[in-house]
Amino acid sequence: MKKYIFTICLLSLLSFSCESFLDKTDPTATSFTEFYNDEEDLRRVTYSSYLDMFTHQSDRRLLFYLKDGRSDNAYSRIASDHHQVIANGNLNSNATVPEYYYSMHMKHLGRLNNFIDNINEPYVEDEAVRTRYHNILQGLRVWHYFRLTFRWGDVPFVLQPADLDEARQPATPKEEILDTIFPLGEEIANSLPEDEYTSNKYMFNKFSLKALIMRYALYNERYELAARLAKEIMDSENYSLHPVYRDLFQYEAASNNNEFIMHMDQESHSGSTTYSFRDLGPHFRTGDGQSYVVPLKSLVDSYWTLQGRPIDDCPYYSQTEYELDPNLNRDPRYEASIMGHGDEFYGETIDIYNPNSPMFYENQRASGSGYWFRKFVSDNDAFRSGNMEFGLLRYAEVLLTYAEAKIMMNEIDDLAKDCINQVRERAGLDMTEANVTLPEYASYTQDEWIALVRNERRVEFAGEGLRYDDIIRWRIAEEVLNQPALGHTKMENGNLVTLKIEDRTFKQHQYIWPFHESSLKVNPGLNQNPGY
Repeated sequence: MKKYIFTICLLSLLSFSCESFLDKTDPTATSFTEFYNDEEDLRRVTYSSYLDMFTHQSDRRLLFYLKDGRSDNAYSRIASDHHQVIANGNLNSNATVPEYYYSMHMKHLGRLNNFIDNINEPYVEDEAVRTRYHNILQGLRVWHYFRLTFRWGDVPFVLQPADLDEARQPATPKEEILDTIFPLGEEIANSLPEDEYTSNKYMFNKFSLKALIMRYALYNERYELAARLAKEIMDSENYSLHPVYRDLFQYEAASNNNEFIMHMDQESHSGSTTYSFRDLGPHFRTGDGQSYVVPLKSLVDSYWTLQGRPIDDCPYYSQTEYELDPNLNRDPRYEASIMGHGDEFYGETIDIYNPNSPMFYENQRASGSGYWFRKFVSDNDAFRSGNMEFGLLRYAEVLLTYAEAKIMMNEIDDLAKDCINQVRERAGLDMTEANVTLPEYASYTQDEWIALVRNERRVEFAGEGLRYDDIIRWRIAEEVLNQPALGHTKMENGNLVTLKIEDRTFKQHQYIWPFHESSLKVNPGLNQNPGY
């Protein structure tokens, strides 16, 4: 068998051996003939490919629910987690951030190319089993390229094992890569089973892979494709909105709902322990809360009223009243997603201004903004290790993707409006006024619809790691990340006083990430992105 050099091992410059990734049943095995003996071998390869990049439960740099710390939604207090570096404008070609993620993507692509190239040799006799894992691994490879092109634009594009010379190739234009992987991804998805697996349900099926392709079709302004895939998923009737929004992010429904399409469940990280309380929750008595990523005032103020209006355009209360009391006449998704000063946690009232409280805003492990995410933070985990499950992509995203894609094409049909209404109604808004088919919405311009659906995405998915990608693709990061990171607001001596955490900057060239200098040295075919 020809000895291939893993593309990624060469490009990543990582110190550990790629061979260890195989985690072989037979530790003396040196070839795929010896390694691919049964379905468990294929499952282990696939599991490891998910875990290292997409479903790791303890690497805070990768956890989806911490990625709002890169955006105007939240603040990340630990620079080594990378999110703070991205949000405050310190992303450059010398930062460890681009090296870490680019190397990891490329390392795994090299592995996947080798696994995929060898999977059809008949070591696992059941062809149907080999075919299923072959398609799942191909889907993972597509996922890597979606992320790579969204972050870096033009990147090397290889769909087969590569030797050293082949690995050092020039970057392929982003649009050329997308023109290949969008139809390839659909072809792979159509070859997968339609239903979720009884076990290992984190693995791709037909509709979960199509939902992922749908997401990146929207991200890359391929709106017709995004709308078509969203409609296909809706028409399948395989998924539905869970009736209680809050319960999706608590133990009540996290492992028992029909809304999660892509899963981060216990099987996806080979164990029961999860760390969402530690990462997001408050330091409480002797609890393990670390407040690593906390909501900002910008997010709090983005929750519209119960009637579906912005807080600065509501006849019932003034904007000042809303800012001083975020629970006042508010979209119920606020209370389900965020908690702060004056709210109840574990039977006690939060007081961020009490120096004797562990939740005092100046404490290291407290929230500098005075707010915490309630999503994924259960009182039950205050004094124990958690075992919560998470949805990496929910049916609500399918509905809002269809609506946004149709709005961007200026084809705002009845289904697009119904998709928005479904999400709003499930959230608990007052549909006597928030129903977007009411006469007051009939005169909406395209820009007004865009503002509505963008805010709907923001509050629906707050704390779920989508906001940074949204502000990048909407090209609004220059507006929202050139603002200071602010927190709780109170009235003091007749004046509004707001906690300030840090100043932030964002430059136009940072919409695309840089290649780290080490990557440029290893692969002379790469060109540095403009501005770096």
